[in-house]
Amino acid sequence: MAPNLSSGVHPASNDTAAVQSPTKPNHGDGKTTVDAVDVEAGGQQQQVDYMARAQWLRAAVLGANDGLVSVASLMIGVGAVNASARAMLVSGLAGLVAGACSMAIGEFVSVYAQYDIQVAHAERTGSRNEEEEETLPSPAKAAAASALAFAAGAALPLLAGGFVRPWAARVAAVCAATSLGLAGFGAAGAYLGGARSVVRSGARVLVGGWLAMAVTYGVLKLFSLAFNTQVSSA
Repeated sequence: MAPNLSSGVHPASNDTAAVQSPTKPNHGDGKTTVDAVDVEAGGQQQQVDYMARAQWLRAAVLGANDGLVSVASLMIGVGAVNASARAMLVSGLAGLVAGACSMAIGEFVSVYAQYDIQVAHAERTGSRNEEEEETLPSPAKAAAASALAFAAGAALPLLAGGFVRPWAARVAAVCAATSLGLAGFGAAGAYLGGARSVVRSGARVLVGGWLAMAVTYGVLKLFSLAFNTQVSSA
């Protein structure tokens, strides 16, 4: 190397920084260029902590989807053996209240078990401190999120079809509202959770809901035919 040639590295300022890629020729002019990607000050990019969202997101998405599928399937199943609008409305309301309570209790017990395991592990290893306490799951918050999410999801098919008198229009309204809700909740959960494909996640939830409603309707319809159940016309 010639003695009069030297190389130097100049530190980036605190306000701007660049990540440089390997040099490459610049369209035959003999010079070299570098690709620069602007990043935030300090050379670090702030990223969303998806793991911090996992606790409440799982409870909320699970509760909303469960509310949609459970109450819609229940209403459609009742509609398979009883055409009364009142019967579908009462069954849907009962499903909303019972399901919200069940989700809250189940989530509380489940998260509390996780809480006890993490506390016991921290005590055995002697790593329990103030920072560790902040990362512990909250059973009460998880239970409340599950119950509210279930009620919100269940309210969609209940309000959409519970007050429609014609049987065919009632079932169609329940199916339509449930489909929109499933696709929306599935896509929202995938987006907030940082999933690779929002569309794929939403479609997966939607198809699962359709399958649940179809199976429930089919089983109750077969039950009605097998036992000659009377169907009211009101």
